[in-house]
Amino acid sequence: MNQTVNPIDTASLDPLETASLDELRATQVKRLQWSLKHAYENVPFYRESFDKAGVHPEDVKSLEDLGKLPFTTKADLRDHYPFGMFATPMSEIVRVHASSGTTGQPTVVGYTQRDIDTWADVVARSIRAAGGTRNDKVHVAYGYGLFTGGLGAHYGAERLGCAVIPMSGGQTEKQVQLIRDFQPDIIMVTPSYMLNIADEMERQGIDPRELPLRAGIFGAEPWTNDMRLALEKRLGIDALDIYGLSEVMGPGVGMECLETKDGPTIWEDHFYPEIIDPVTGELLPDGEYGELVFTTLTKEALPVIRYRTRDLTRLLPGTARPMRRIDKITGRSDDMLIIRGVNVFPTQVEEQLLKIDQLSPHYEIEITRQGNMDMVRVRVEAASNDVARDPVICEQLAKRLQHAVKTYIGISTQVDVCGVEEVMRSVGKAKRVKDLR
Repeated sequence: MNQTVNPIDTASLDPLETASLDELRATQVKRLQWSLKHAYENVPFYRESFDKAGVHPEDVKSLEDLGKLPFTTKADLRDHYPFGMFATPMSEIVRVHASSGTTGQPTVVGYTQRDIDTWADVVARSIRAAGGTRNDKVHVAYGYGLFTGGLGAHYGAERLGCAVIPMSGGQTEKQVQLIRDFQPDIIMVTPSYMLNIADEMERQGIDPRELPLRAGIFGAEPWTNDMRLALEKRLGIDALDIYGLSEVMGPGVGMECLETKDGPTIWEDHFYPEIIDPVTGELLPDGEYGELVFTTLTKEALPVIRYRTRDLTRLLPGTARPMRRIDKITGRSDDMLIIRGVNVFPTQVEEQLLKIDQLSPHYEIEITRQGNMDMVRVRVEAASNDVARDPVICEQLAKRLQHAVKTYIGISTQVDVCGVEEVMRSVGKAKRVKDLR
């Protein structure tokens, strides 16, 4: 059976993890003023942007003054491809990461050695928040390479003192072999690929609940609390949410704490969060839903000022740590689908299908247009071959999901219940939507 969860050793926490709010805010202001000055003096884009807005770094005396500054967008990073947003000379850059660039120019991220050290520190802090210790083995199944997931997780686990198994993504049969043979305590992977690993375990006749694996640190894509419950029930682990994005640092910008499992705590001593109205750009108070915006406080190579993440969430008070949390991110403003005038996020469909035991979490949404009408088709796998082989049950399940989507989301859909392994599997971030309009 899975091991007993390690208690959190509060004595090992970084001082700022348990600092008073006054101490935290004072640190944030000091670091913010440094970051703004650093960006203004070393990045032509920021100097022009600040000057155009009529704001100088010295005008920012408090965190509230940050709202005087203009936003940074992904388009700004792409417009200055590849290295135009760097604030340090290339002689000080020790690593470069980049996005896949599937929707345009890749966004390029550079790191100084100090940045790499900071990144390792916040990921180590994140693994510790999940109950990890130097005595643990960590299986990393995030992709290595230009994607920040694999190396970010790897360096953080090593910084904590864990033994790292750098498997990367893919080769699912080998993933299972190593999990069985090496007996890791923690796995770091996307939640959608963890489902594939669980399927392969079952195919090989392995009961994951009999393995030592006790925690999964899942990130890089939106996932719901229903998905958390499904993963925990199936695998016998604690499923925890790690948050990050390459432009801000990589994984480890925030991490859900094992004690509470109530949304990722943002490591505010390095990354200052705001929530804005995604349409107007107006700053919203804590507790209101909107778009998450970050300003980096300690990054040298690529400081970002008021960077619009497109992630939709809200800021909540701290619980396990004094630092604020974000609510679980279940969508991005640029992932939002508009179907016959209704705003729809893929995770809303996922939430409904996970309530039906005889359906699996493997699904895809296809959108087409007939004339002027948007048509939505959901393909979802049956949970077992026995279900898939019974056309009467499949029809009943399809009608049940159709009704739930119509009732709770407000759109009509065609639902096809497919056989096991008929929906394309992900080895990294899941691609849930085919928009063919």
